Amino acid sequence: MGKQIEQPELSQARQAYRLIEEMIVTLKLPPGHKISEISLSKTLGIGRTPIREALQRLSFEGTVRVVPRSGVFVSEIDLVEQLGMLEVRRGIESVLAGRAARFATNSLKREFAAVADAFDKVAASREGAAFVAADREFNTLVIQAANSKYATQAIGPIEAQTRRFWFLYFKEFGDLQRVCELHAAIARKIARGDEAGAKQASDALMDYVEEYTKKTLRVYGVA
Repeated sequence: MGKQIEQPELSQARQAYRLIEEMIVTLKLPPGHKISEISLSKTLGIGRTPIREALQRLSFEGTVRVVPRSGVFVSEIDLVEQLGMLEVRRGIESVLAGRAARFATNSLKREFAAVADAFDKVAASREGAAFVAADREFNTLVIQAANSKYATQAIGPIEAQTRRFWFLYFKEFGDLQRVCELHAAIARKIARGDEAGAKQASDALMDYVEEYTKKTLRVYGVA
């Protein structure tokens, strides 16, 4: 059976999702902002049907909320929920890291080694934008190598919320060099096919994420 050709409409919906989520994460569309399909369609140069599909996905992930007869709004960030999400995220991330180490092809292992080097460069330069790019590539590789439909579906909404939290508070309460080193450690364990080591490295990253999350919540008086 030949390779299935992706429908352009589906491709545009994915593109719209990524662009709108980036606008929300970077606060170009701040919490509470009412979203206009027409405005987004003009801004992004994408039809309203793909925009609508992207907003439906964002609604499922909790990034936007649909209010009947009022419209679509960017969701507020619930600080208290962050620790609860971390409990779930820890388990799923460990599963994904372990499976990635177990199933990664030689080609993917080389890509993990390369992304580990990219994290090292970000740690030295301390450029936040470069970290975002390396982190996106890392997450894509993990999902691809792990090849776990259910873990992938479960982690999606959680990562969507943690990205917003990270953008808002990490510069103030986080350590970019440390988080790069922790990501690089996972990538190198996967590159070596070390399943147990990849899980341990993933847990170490989650320990750190929990640490700076608690620090943030204490400062804002919610923990």
